[in-house]
Amino acid sequence: MSLSSEQHRALGIFLRARRDTLSPGDVGLHPLPGRRRAKGLRREEAAQLCGISTTWYTWLEQGRDVSCSAATLARIATALHLSSAERLYLFELAQMKDPDASRPSMASGLPEEVQIFPEQMAVPCYVLDPLWNACAANNAARHLFVGWLDGKERNLLRYVFLASDARTFLDDWESSARRVLAEFRAVSIRGDREHVDALVRELRSRSLDFERLWHNQSVLLRAGGPRKFHHPIDGPVDFDQTTLTFTTWSQYQLVALKPR
Repeated sequence: MSLSSEQHRALGIFLRARRDTLSPGDVGLHPLPGRRRAKGLRREEAAQLCGISTTWYTWLEQGRDVSCSAATLARIATALHLSSAERLYLFELAQMKDPDASRPSMASGLPEEVQIFPEQMAVPCYVLDPLWNACAANNAARHLFVGWLDGKERNLLRYVFLASDARTFLDDWESSARRVLAEFRAVSIRGDREHVDALVRELRSRSLDFERLWHNQSVLLRAGGPRKFHHPIDGPVDFDQTTLTFTTWSQYQLVALKPR
């Protein structure tokens, strides 16, 4: 960690406070013998749970300038039974990325809060999962993205590169496809490698344009900006796009388009 002395101190204070809220029984430990002066877990008990030395853990709590990997910090967060909010706060304090958050599990399905969010928006709005499947959308978005969000194939990359309608719907298809693919490459590094690789292999085999553009190695953040489309019913339409990430479910991206 490349932190200031004040940041090291804040991290240590937070860890100490969270350790004090736990008892050995909370984490499945038999109390160590002897009189307990600590409010909660002893430092040696916390270190044991984390699989690190007591000395090193003590230095971390004392705010000393010691190095700590993201993997070790993740073990500490798990050992101290941190809530989702506490875990996010811990990694913000350490100015690190949570390695567990970078490989989100999709087994639990789409959270209800994410599912219903687009319906609360008056403008076209949809949600992308880590593979860029549109997993939620409102009626305005389904009307705008006819041929994509109103059909069975909800993957944005498959729509852009495999659907013939996309080449007339998207204004300047070549530039749009380059941008979409560069944005996907930027977030795909945090996704499940097996699923990402399978999707990329499929599209490389099915689309010569995807194969050509994939080799460009372009990387872009999925930012907002003007978007123009040629709607089959409404004709030319012009929007400003905004893309947001859910704090609690960072694997999902919320995309909203406001008419210009």
